[in-house]
Amino acid sequence: MDLWHALTLQAGYNASLVTVGAALLGGSAGAVGSFLFLRKRVLVSDAVAHATLPGIGAAFLIMAALGGDGRALVGLLVGAAATATLGLLAVEGIVRHTRLGEDVAIGAVLSVFFGIGVVLMTIIQSAGLGAPAGLEGFLMGATAGMLWAEAMLIAAAAALSCLCVILLRRPVLLVAFDAEYATVRGVPVGLVDLAIMGLAMAVTVIGLKIVGLVLIVALLIIPAVTARFWTDQAERLIWIAAALGAVTGWVGTALSATAPNLPTGPIIVLMAGALFAVSLMFAPRRGVVASLLHQRQFQIRVHRRQGLLSLARTEPIFDPTTLKVLRRDGAIRADGVATDSGRAQAARALRDEHRFDMARKRYPDDPRQVHFDGLTPIEQVLTLDEIAALDAALGQPKAL
Repeated sequence: MDLWHALTLQAGYNASLVTVGAALLGGSAGAVGSFLFLRKRVLVSDAVAHATLPGIGAAFLIMAALGGDGRALVGLLVGAAATATLGLLAVEGIVRHTRLGEDVAIGAVLSVFFGIGVVLMTIIQSAGLGAPAGLEGFLMGATAGMLWAEAMLIAAAAALSCLCVILLRRPVLLVAFDAEYATVRGVPVGLVDLAIMGLAMAVTVIGLKIVGLVLIVALLIIPAVTARFWTDQAERLIWIAAALGAVTGWVGTALSATAPNLPTGPIIVLMAGALFAVSLMFAPRRGVVASLLHQRQFQIRVHRRQGLLSLARTEPIFDPTTLKVLRRDGAIRADGVATDSGRAQAARALRDEHRFDMARKRYPDDPRQVHFDGLTPIEQVLTLDEIAALDAALGQPKAL
């Protein structure tokens, strides 16, 4: 009942506000992550996320030195955005001006910036500046002490990111699939890439309070990868990833609200992992179960074809699986003797085998050759006129 109350926004004002904010964050992270996934730059988000830590530490020190509240969320997010931008520019600069690959640049920037951030956090903890407790929440996320203004800021920024995704989806998809063609069409590829990285940085920064810099990368990547199991269309992938991210944020925050001792960020990421596992196993076309069923069906089709051809050629059949398939289809009796239906099926199979042999010779460069396998019904591969022409060449009747 507590979980139902949390899911239906009846668990208290603050919990409901955080739940809505997390859902918006998850939706924007899923959509932006799909851009990174399609552009094959998902690991850049890891460098950007780790580059936010020194900005948080530096912002705290500056605000504390000026006599303000070092933990003011707006100031901390501005600092995080500043160093995240530096980290992003560092990765781009290394890739562009050296012979090093992007993976090397990401590893270098991630390590150096995170190391600087850890040093700044250590200085803050040991210097006794104000009350630095709570900054560690930016590592793994912390929503227990979230204020109304902070939740509204996160929700508004997440909603703005979603709007940017809607506006940018067409040029991003064009660049993701064919950057050279996009350049010819006049699309500024460099600016589009910069916009993608900027959105990733924005989602990373606004997600620090909820899931933390370590886990925000998972929220950017997992929904997009999960969505790939459910569609082959790029634009649908964006919206499915956004929906999965929103569900992840909503349900994960609700679960966390029912167990206050459990951190919100890890619960959200575990929820994303659970959706990924379910999709991996049970997605209708790309899931493991569907693949196993498809493989099994393919094996049955092969056994059926080979068995029918053997019947047509009066060859003995020894394979038990082939015999089982033919019995189930009513092509043979229990004692292995062909039935009238089996003989008719065998004749059709042999006739189609001859047709496919002739089609391979007649249409050697036809892209439909991939379906000249004897397993796909010939009526689904060739037109009736083409089949009639093959029958005429083979000296067979025109009737199918």
